Amino acid sequence: MDSGPIAERVPRVNAIDVARTIALIAMAIYHFSWDLAIFGYAAIDLPQRPGMIVFARMIAGSFIFLAGISLVLAHGEGIRWPSYRKRLLQIIVAAVLVTIATLIAFPETFIFFGILHLIALASLLGLAFLHLNALLTVSVAVFFLALPHFFRSEFFSAGPLLWLGLAETPRVSNDYVPLFPWFGVFLFGMAFGRIGRDRGWFRRFSETTFDRSLPNWLAVPGRHSLIVYLIHQPVLLALVWLAATLVPPGISIADVRAPCERSCLAQSEDAAFCTRYCGCILSAMDEEDLLYRGASLDSLTDEQLQMVDQQRNQCMREVDTELYGSPSGADDTQEEDSTR
Repeated sequence: MDSGPIAERVPRVNAIDVARTIALIAMAIYHFSWDLAIFGYAAIDLPQRPGMIVFARMIAGSFIFLAGISLVLAHGEGIRWPSYRKRLLQIIVAAVLVTIATLIAFPETFIFFGILHLIALASLLGLAFLHLNALLTVSVAVFFLALPHFFRSEFFSAGPLLWLGLAETPRVSNDYVPLFPWFGVFLFGMAFGRIGRDRGWFRRFSETTFDRSLPNWLAVPGRHSLIVYLIHQPVLLALVWLAATLVPPGISIADVRAPCERSCLAQSEDAAFCTRYCGCILSAMDEEDLLYRGASLDSLTDEQLQMVDQQRNQCMREVDTELYGSPSGADDTQEEDSTR
């Protein structure tokens, strides 16, 4: 698997741009599920369901893998510093903008180290692997992929270390793509790019009828993936917001009861408690016309949040009293909340 020296620049492969476009479409579909859930057109927990989580990770993996290939194809013969610095700066600025925007919109789950942050860091670290033996690159990739399965520590839960991905309980984020294991995916892309480049796969493929016949309109988004990434979600949110304004989703208690009970059961194995608690809190929110906006607590005012918290505590006391004859569990929760 020894790669040998890299000698010549590979012509642009349309299929890589098309693959990136397909990944963008898949990403937009996943983010659209978030938008539909936030505005009440889909179940609140739709984006967190196992199948959707696997879908999201496949999308992230495809972007990162393709980024590894692209680094080799663009700079494997020798780093073209002007274009490299320009592209890296664009990614860093975009990552910072994503962090700022999500910190304002979703302060509890803002993106502190998402896919753009990872690709920026991987593009820097990847320079050390541009001319390494492909087998060595694969070995390091396996290390990055495997380590989180065997080693985690609360030491890495400190804010400045969360980007490593080795914390036992990482902070919740709308997009969390840490160095471990995702840099391993990037390195696999680099190894594939190195082998394919040295053996002439990309050059020969770029000359095939199939690659040359791929429609340009399908390749263009992939060639401008960064700008598409930045604008697609605001556009989707605006469209769903407009739809919600013109045709409100009309959420009922039945629409959100199942997600509420699933969330409750994830923290408590008491099915009877969860059934009664969700009925209580959802009825209260329905009376205050908060079921729609309550799909995202970030959209509630401080006064509304306070009302929801008070109603939660009241529902917990009532259900505890009904089931067990004592509201002690709810009182403990209320006391704990008051000390925060």
